Amino acid sequence: MTRTHGGRVRRPGPGVPLALLLPAVLGLVFLVLPLVGLVARTPWADLPQRLAAPGVLTALRLSLLTATLATLLCLLLGVPLAWLLARVEFPGRRLVRALVTVPLVLPPVVGGVALLLVFGRRGLLGGWLDATFGISLPFTTAGVVLAEAFVAMPFLVIAVEGALRGTDGRYEEAAATLGAGRWTTFTHVTLPLVAPGLAAGAVLCWARALGEFGATITFAGNYPGRTQTMPLAVYLALETDVQAAVVLSLVLLAVSVAILAGLHDRWITSP
Repeated sequence: MTRTHGGRVRRPGPGVPLALLLPAVLGLVFLVLPLVGLVARTPWADLPQRLAAPGVLTALRLSLLTATLATLLCLLLGVPLAWLLARVEFPGRRLVRALVTVPLVLPPVVGGVALLLVFGRRGLLGGWLDATFGISLPFTTAGVVLAEAFVAMPFLVIAVEGALRGTDGRYEEAAATLGAGRWTTFTHVTLPLVAPGLAAGAVLCWARALGEFGATITFAGNYPGRTQTMPLAVYLALETDVQAAVVLSLVLLAVSVAILAGLHDRWITSP
């Protein structure tokens, strides 16, 4: 028997069958080998010069900005939605939950087309926004934020709803018994209880927004300095300069690894 970090005793498990070990190793190699190939083909000698190229820095700044704004939008809309799904019983709740998770399985290009049909100048809302406020979202930086938020929000909603369902409702009941209003209970009791899940969901949401490609290029286009994020820059560079595409991909890989490392104890592993 071995003692874990938390002091619990863990009994040794049975040996791993070869029929499971071999496919597991092959699966690991399948997932890791492309990343190893990316690192191996990176032009390390001129990496600083390539990273300092104006187009790379512009795409990186735009990606960080739009991913952050998209995450803030998801927090503003997604946290109340997660609370509604976790705490309120209403007809059609399963249907609403299914609709919330549709962007997870919907091809991103289809999501971009759907956004165009709603927010384009001839869309359901886009025509009214353009005629009333002079706002045109397609092929703008705001359009990038909208596309990223559309595909990333389900990650936040699922994480926060799971955290809400895992909390002890007696704390909220105790706060209500002591005279706290619903808003006070939500801000002073509920949110602190789900803070780890909220943080994990926000980071995953940000990472998904950072890597978004299909909906962005369909709804916002690929204009350098305005809508060309890092994934779009990788796609464009792959047609003209493979080494530049490798460098841009390495940057996104480094960001992804950093995010997963930060979430190691809150999301990736289990007790």
